[in-house]
Amino acid sequence: MKKFFTLACLLGSLLAVSQETAEPVSFVKLHKKGSFFIFYGGNKDKFSKSDIRFWGNGYDFTLDNVDAHDKYKGFSIDYLNPSRITIPQTNYRIGYYLTDKYVISIGLDHMKYVMTQFQTADMTGYITGHAPFNGTYNHSPEQMTMEFLQFEHTDGLNYINLEGERHDPISEYLGLSAEYIQVNTIVGAGGGILLPKTNTTLMGQERHDKFHLSGYGMAAKVGLNLTFFKHFFVQSELKGGYINMPDVRTTFDSSDHASHHFTFRQTNLVFGGVFKV
Repeated sequence: MKKFFTLACLLGSLLAVSQETAEPVSFVKLHKKGSFFIFYGGNKDKFSKSDIRFWGNGYDFTLDNVDAHDKYKGFSIDYLNPSRITIPQTNYRIGYYLTDKYVISIGLDHMKYVMTQFQTADMTGYITGHAPFNGTYNHSPEQMTMEFLQFEHTDGLNYINLEGERHDPISEYLGLSAEYIQVNTIVGAGGGILLPKTNTTLMGQERHDKFHLSGYGMAAKVGLNLTFFKHFFVQSELKGGYINMPDVRTTFDSSDHASHHFTFRQTNLVFGGVFKV
């Protein structure tokens, strides 16, 4: 016990001296201007209901207030398997620090949108030449059976976007050493294009699943970033936005299309690094 007490006193003395002679590391400024960052991670999504219009040879109808969900399966080895990396819902982004606080970035939000199967939606319009679905509909309840319609942006709802962000360090206010861990708040906004690979089966026609430039989107976000040893970080984000797709391909016939617009909420967890070239 005597030796332990002596050692504790010695360590306490050294700590007191170091605090008197050195500037607290929590006030160290980390300069990121001119640096790049890159990140990768996953997302979980919520979508508003939407009115979806389908039209082509022999039909033109609209489904009201269609419900949809994402295809989130939690974190799995698929995120690390190059051969299966498009299966989970993922986020990729690369950015550049214009100043220590202001960032410009480009990224891909690979979401997945699935129309809820077997729901009933009001249908307005007409169908001819596609028995047994032929008829005129006026807010008629119609069940989304497998034979009538399967509609998914699952390969996926690809939102390619440009964002501007502001990063504010708050480490010193939390009493943390910015030399070893920096905490940053993030706010940002941006917009971009939608390049979905839409998986559709419509009234018994052959399944269609091809990339097609279908519309545009815009979003804003807030986030929290924890950077370790100046170069490695984990970041959480909450993003909300609007997507409008007036030209979705639904079959191999180029005259067949769909359109809809909706809002979305995205929760992200990503991992990345900061570096200078």
